[in-house]
Amino acid sequence: MRVAIVLACVAALSAMGAPPAKLARPRVPPLDAAAVTASCDAALATAHATLKKLAAEKGGAGLFDEWNRLQIRIEDTVNPINLLGNVSPDKATRDATEPCLQKFTTLNTEIFQSEPLFARAQATRPANAHQAKLRKDLLEGFEDAGVGLAPARRARALQIFDKLEELRQAFDRNVREDPTQVTVTAAEVEGMPASWLKDKAKDAQGNYVLGLDYPSYFPFMQNARDAAARRRYFVAKTNQGGEGNLAILDEIFALRKELAGLYGLPSYAAYSLRRKMVGKPETVERFLADVKAAVTDLERRDVEELRAEKAKDLGTPVEQVRLERWDVRYYQERVRRERFAIDQEGLRKYFPTDKSVAFAFAVAETLYGVKFREAPVKAWHPDVRYFDVLDAKTGAFISGFYLDLYPREGKYNHAAAFAVRGVSRLTGRTPLTALVANFNREGLDHDELQTLLHEFGHVLHGVLSNTDYNPHAGTSTTIDFVEAPSQMFEEWARREQTLALFAKVCPECPRLSPDEIRRLDAARKYGSGIKYGAQWLYAAYDLALCAPDPRPALQVWEAMESATPLGHVEGTRFPSNYSHIAGGYAAGYYGYMWSEVLALDMLSAFKGNLLDAKVGRRYRDTILAQGGQEEPLTLVRRFLGRDPDSQAFFEEITGKR
Repeated sequence: MRVAIVLACVAALSAMGAPPAKLARPRVPPLDAAAVTASCDAALATAHATLKKLAAEKGGAGLFDEWNRLQIRIEDTVNPINLLGNVSPDKATRDATEPCLQKFTTLNTEIFQSEPLFARAQATRPANAHQAKLRKDLLEGFEDAGVGLAPARRARALQIFDKLEELRQAFDRNVREDPTQVTVTAAEVEGMPASWLKDKAKDAQGNYVLGLDYPSYFPFMQNARDAAARRRYFVAKTNQGGEGNLAILDEIFALRKELAGLYGLPSYAAYSLRRKMVGKPETVERFLADVKAAVTDLERRDVEELRAEKAKDLGTPVEQVRLERWDVRYYQERVRRERFAIDQEGLRKYFPTDKSVAFAFAVAETLYGVKFREAPVKAWHPDVRYFDVLDAKTGAFISGFYLDLYPREGKYNHAAAFAVRGVSRLTGRTPLTALVANFNREGLDHDELQTLLHEFGHVLHGVLSNTDYNPHAGTSTTIDFVEAPSQMFEEWARREQTLALFAKVCPECPRLSPDEIRRLDAARKYGSGIKYGAQWLYAAYDLALCAPDPRPALQVWEAMESATPLGHVEGTRFPSNYSHIAGGYAAGYYGYMWSEVLALDMLSAFKGNLLDAKVGRRYRDTILAQGGQEEPLTLVRRFLGRDPDSQAFFEEITGKR
């Protein structure tokens, strides 16, 4: 496993110990704070002893298998502890995970700074392509950790890696545990559906008290008629994490610049991107320039159209109206209702949450030759469900996953798949993943249905992985490919053919007609200029902070956001909750769009039949099963039978696909 990924993205790790004898069903252990600390200390002692033994041996013989076992031992402790740090209802448990992860960050750097282990890795003689890829990844990991640096620089690199993990934890904690609430009056919730209002907390005066969770925030921004209330909520959500996170972000990027300098590289972007598909910052810059050229006029057009809609709503001449950022979702929703007869809140009756999960299962079962079976497994919260993944023909156990779908205090507040346990075919090790989200309990709108499928795409990448070695398991691939399988899976939420599976999993649910599905997709494409203009901004901002001479994070953001058609809102500080770049997506946020290029191109293999089980099985074997044991471009070429093409992506971002 590459040190750049392990150190910058410890949140991407996870796991469990030996499975029961009768059924290979690994689980996340029910650890409290004391058990987290005890488990961590015991695992560290074992890992240090193992490391000492490995370093004492000579030559490369046997190292691949020894390394595999070492990474499994580390994963079995780090990954469940990392997951619990994001989902445990108990704050003491969450807090106890942080020093443990910090210690394992130090251990990981020490492993990759070991000169004897580096010498053994250099001495390995791969017997096959998967071992050759592991050797390449190991050597790059040792180099990235600083094994070849002079002693003083190597020691400084260790300090930087440790500090970066400490700062990442603090940043994420500040976002996750932000106690900010927004109070709105009964008059200010005009426009909100009764289903949204029914479970909202009230204060002694009868006002609604809203948290920063997604199921509260996004429907409000789409439906609440009161612009002042939308503004208050927008500012609170945009400032999530607190002003202190800006100082943390500045320190993170200063340390990253220093780290790159230890290697004689001009920027953190140069340090990081040399290990990714793009290879160098200039490739990303050209890609982002192409995106900007494609969407700039569309973004301006979208803004002007919404501005006209606002003017019509207010009965004011358009030249006297300014479209604000807290207006965008509201007026987009109005246009979608009027032009396409699509009401996102109204869609929840079509997509009940539990039936949406069953729909995602039905798609995967149709394509990949598997079955999902719920099993009674004790988890960290009563809301959590667990499922076995079984071979559809033989019933053999393949893997498992957890679903933790609803918001609660202190929980990770976005949507993500946590790879809890990585496969290793050579040891008979089975995968385990957790899907963590913050959905409405009653039903999903179409955006949320796509989010569910996106994250379930990550789950499938993990639980259907079948790599030889654990460091290559599941989503252990480059950051500019890892989103491709999940982005591709979103398409199954958009087609008449696939949505027809809802009739199978929910006969009692209302059905969308072919015309409604067509209008739903047209509504999805509406506003693509604003959507991809924002994606360009996030990626370009990330790259700017990874440049040779980064300025303070808020200063850069204010300048870049001010140059957009919607401008900057004074008093807001979006970087304070931009967790992606505080963690593993630094110099990598472009990867969402780069992956989308590959995702949309890979769809072409289905030739319009998204339920073609033959193609689905080939995709499972060629892409999902391979994890990171081959280069992603090699896998894509094999699946497509040609080099990838960006035409579908540029048609998508301009609303023409």
